Amino acid sequence: MRKSSSRAGLFRILCCISLLYFLCLSPSLAEHTRRWHQSTYDEFLKGTAHGVAVRSDGRLELAPKFTLLADADASYLWSVRLDSKGTLYAAGGSPAKVFRFDSNGKPSVVFDSTDLSAQAIAFDSKGTLYVGTSPDGKVYRVSASGEKSVFFDPTTKYIWDLAFSPDGTLYVATGDKGQVFAVAPDGKGELFYSSDEAHIRVLAFDAKGNLIAGTEPSGRILRVSRSSSKASAAKVEGFVLYETAKREVTSLAVAAEGSIYVSAIGEKQRTGQAPTTIISTPQGTTSITNSGVISGGQVQPQPPFLAFPPLLSSSIYRISPEGAPEELWSSREDVVYALGLASDGRLLAGTGNSGTLLAVDGHGVFAHLAKSGSAQITGIARNSAGKVFLCTANPGKVYSVGPEYEAEGAFESRSFDAQLFSQWGRIQWWSPPVAAAKSSARSNEPRLEFFVRSGNTEDPGREWSRWYGPYTKSGSAVEAPSARFVQWKAVIHDGRPGDGIDWVSLAYLPRNVAPVIDGIGLQEPGVRAQSQSGISSGQPAPVTLKMPPSPNISGVMITQSSTPPRFEQPPQGTLQKSYQTVLWTAHDDNDDDMRYAVYFRGEDEREWRLLKDNLEQKFYSWDTTTLPDGAYYLKIVASDAPSNSPALALKTERESERFEVDNTPPTIEHLQANLATTSFGTLPKIQTVLVSFTARDASSSIERAQYSLDGGDWILMAPSAGISDALVEQYNFSLSVLGPGEHTIAVRAYDRFENVGSAKTTFTVPPPKP
Repeated sequence: MRKSSSRAGLFRILCCISLLYFLCLSPSLAEHTRRWHQSTYDEFLKGTAHGVAVRSDGRLELAPKFTLLADADASYLWSVRLDSKGTLYAAGGSPAKVFRFDSNGKPSVVFDSTDLSAQAIAFDSKGTLYVGTSPDGKVYRVSASGEKSVFFDPTTKYIWDLAFSPDGTLYVATGDKGQVFAVAPDGKGELFYSSDEAHIRVLAFDAKGNLIAGTEPSGRILRVSRSSSKASAAKVEGFVLYETAKREVTSLAVAAEGSIYVSAIGEKQRTGQAPTTIISTPQGTTSITNSGVISGGQVQPQPPFLAFPPLLSSSIYRISPEGAPEELWSSREDVVYALGLASDGRLLAGTGNSGTLLAVDGHGVFAHLAKSGSAQITGIARNSAGKVFLCTANPGKVYSVGPEYEAEGAFESRSFDAQLFSQWGRIQWWSPPVAAAKSSARSNEPRLEFFVRSGNTEDPGREWSRWYGPYTKSGSAVEAPSARFVQWKAVIHDGRPGDGIDWVSLAYLPRNVAPVIDGIGLQEPGVRAQSQSGISSGQPAPVTLKMPPSPNISGVMITQSSTPPRFEQPPQGTLQKSYQTVLWTAHDDNDDDMRYAVYFRGEDEREWRLLKDNLEQKFYSWDTTTLPDGAYYLKIVASDAPSNSPALALKTERESERFEVDNTPPTIEHLQANLATTSFGTLPKIQTVLVSFTARDASSSIERAQYSLDGGDWILMAPSAGISDALVEQYNFSLSVLGPGEHTIAVRAYDRFENVGSAKTTFTVPPPKP
C-alpha cells in the first residue's frame, strides 16, 4: 500500500510539472504565432487564377467560362462583329483582312486588300459586310459570294469606325480632319458633321437614335443630331456631352436603359507643348502634327506606325441618361481598348498591355475575369444568347466568354516568405453562404477545397513539397512540412455563381532565433544619456551622442505581426562629470520583446561582473566613481525571455571596445616662483618672476594647464615639450613688470577625463632700489 501510495504521489508530481511546463509554453506559442492574411484586391492579384475572378473589393469568385475559339492568321485583330445570323467576323491586319468563323471556330478569309489594316466592320440590315481600311483607306462592300467593291471613298487619312443607323445610313468616322460622313444605301456619301477635333475615333447610337461620337485629342463625347427644324434640310448640330480628363476616346458602349459608357486614354496636351496628335491603334501609335508643317516651311513627313504604347493612363466613365458623368474606373497601368456589355448588365472592358478582361458593375466595383494570353483585347461583341466574343492583338485571337460559368475554378496564391524556418498551423477562410436557390444535386459535396504546400526556395517548383489537402473546413490543421516559404490553392466546385472567398488566413510559428546585437557605441567620458522624458529644463545643454551602427536586418517580422511596430525614442545626451555611457543597437527576427544586461570586467580580470540588468532601453549611463581607476571592457547581453518560456528563450552577447575610468585628479609638484633681475645695458633693471611646476597623473595624460595671477583670469600655458600628451608634463614660464608687494600665483592641470588638480604659492616683489 505504501509503494502504491508513493507511486501515485510521484505521478501527481510529474503531472503537475508537465502542466506547469505547458502553461509556460503556451504564452510563447501565442506570442510567436503569426498569420498570413490575404483579403485585398492587390494581394489576390499577385496570385494565379484559373476560372476565378479577382474583384476589386477583395473577393475571389467563379468567372464566366473563357474559351479560345480560334487563332487567326494575323498579328492583330481590331474589330469583332456578328451578322444578323449570329456568324462571327473579325477584322485586322497586317495586311488588311476580315475573317469569318464557322460554328467550330475555324476561320476563313472573306476580305483582304493591300491596305495596312481593316480597321472597322459593320453589317447592314440585309447582312451585307462593309469594311473600312486605314490609312489612306476606303469603305468596301463585300457580297455574299465574297466579291469586294469600293462603296465609299472619304478621301481622308483614316477611317476609324463604321456604324449603321436604323434607316440604313452608314456613318463613317474619320481623321485627320475630324469628320463624319453619312453614306446612303446606294453609296452616295456626304459630309454629315465636321468637328473641331482632329479625329472622330468611335461611333454609337444612344437610346433615342442620336449619333454619339468619341474624339481625339480633347477626349470629348459628342451627340450629333439634326435640329428639330421643319425645313427640308435640317441643320446638323453637335453637342459636347462630356469632355473627359483624357486625350483619346477608344470605345463606346450604350446600355439599354440609356447610360453611355466611355473609355479614354492618354494625357492631354500641356500648355506650351507643340501640338501633336497621338492615335493608339492595333497597328501602332501614330504621331501627327496638327499643322503638318515644321519650322522652315518644310512639310512634316508622315511618321511610321509604331508599337502599342507601353503605358498610358486610362479611365472609364459613365454618362447617365440625364447626362450626368462619373468616373467608374481608372488606372496608370491598364489601357482600355474596347468596351461591351455582358448579359448580366455588367460593363466589360478589354485592356492592354496585359490582355486582361475586366467586368465593372454600376458602383465601380470591378473584377479581373481572365487573361487572354495576348497583349491587348481590342474588340468586344455579344450575341442574342448572351455569349460574349473578344478579339485580341499581339497575337490576333478570338475568345468566347460565358454566359455560363466555369464548372470549376482554381486560384493559387503567391509564394509567401515567412523569413524564418516555420511550422505551419491552421488555415482559415470565409466564404459567404450560398442561397438555397443555388444548391444543386451535389449539395452534399464541398464547394471549396484548399490545398497547401511548402518549400525553401522563393519560386515554387519541383523541389517543393506536394500539395497537402484537401481541407474542406475552415480551421483545418495544415500538414505541409516546416519550411521558409508556403503557398495555398483554393478550388471552387460546381459552377455556382456567387461562390466566393473573402479572406484566407494561414497561421505559422517561426523558429525562435537568438537576438542580434548589431553594434556598441561607447561615448566620451563625462557624457550622460537619459530618455527624453527624463530631461528637465534645468539640466545642461544637450550634446550629440555617437550612435552605434544601424541594424542590418535580413528578415523583419514586424509587418507580419498583429501588433504595430514599436517606435523607440532616441536618448538625449548631456555633459555630467564622472559619467560613462554606452549605447547599442539590436534586433530580433522574431520581433520578440527584449531585455538587456550590462556586465563589466577590468582589463586584467577574467570574470564578468553584473553592472545592470533587466534594461528595456538600448543605453545605460552610470557614475564611474564607484569603480577604481583603470581600463575596462563592457559586455551587452540581449535576451528574448519576455516573449518566450524559459525552455525556449535565447540570448546573445557582444563585447565593447576598451575604455578607461579615471576619477583621480593630477597632482601639482614643485611649484616655485623665483625672482630674477634682468638688465639691458644702460636701461633700468627689470624684476622678473620665474615660475615652474610639474603636473603628474597616475593613469591618463595631462590635457592642459592654466595659471592665474592674483585672482585674475585663467591663462592657458604650454608645457616645456610643446604638446600635452604625457602622464608627466613640466611647465616653465616667466612673469614681468610686477609691482612691488606680495603676489599669488595659482596653477591647475586637467587630465583627459576633466579631473583637475591645483596648487598655489605666494612671493614678494621688493620695491626698486633708489
